[in-house]
Amino acid sequence: MGAIYLVRHGQASFGAAEYDALSPLGFEQSTVVGADLRRRGVEFTRVCSGTLARQRDTAATARKALGCDAPVVEDERWNEYDHVDISAHHAGGAPQEDSRAYQGVLDAALTAWVTAGDGGPCAETWPAFRTRCSAVLADLVASLGKGEHALVFTSGGVISALAGTLMGVPEAGLLKLNRVTVNTGITKLTSGRGGVNLLSFNEHAHLEGETARLLSYR
Repeated sequence: MGAIYLVRHGQASFGAAEYDALSPLGFEQSTVVGADLRRRGVEFTRVCSGTLARQRDTAATARKALGCDAPVVEDERWNEYDHVDISAHHAGGAPQEDSRAYQGVLDAALTAWVTAGDGGPCAETWPAFRTRCSAVLADLVASLGKGEHALVFTSGGVISALAGTLMGVPEAGLLKLNRVTVNTGITKLTSGRGGVNLLSFNEHAHLEGETARLLSYR
């Protein structure tokens, strides 16, 4: 049975002028997750990434540690929702200095975004986001041969929306799972005759023990 490994990007630069850039910690996390994937001994025939800098750099750094030669196929459909646009329209903006305060504002904004549905004011509504996430996963599954494995570097919102959809609760998936996704957490999906199923969510044993200092959520 084939599997798809969804890896959340490493820590971005919260509070900096350019958020969409891996922090030094993010690069360390990316190396560690690549080494963990190598330890698993999985051969990936297809590697994908969103087009955001934090996703692309996580992919490049992790692949080096993994020792994977498969080229990275970039697709903007793996990109995260626009948190700036969502918080601006549904919460009047969010503080960029205090991570705890920011999370509270973002949670409220995401709830309003989901509730607004197709009639929401954002450039990308919740239904549109959910549709593109489901579509890019479906296209990836269709591209895999029997027993082939894929590795995807994406973001927490995408992973949470997909996990929620596979469990039959897409809205709850986004709102509840998104806030607990860790940087470089691994979510595993299986693909077979029975369709796509969620096997594990947000694995992060590679960020425990001696590497516990690398654990982060933003």
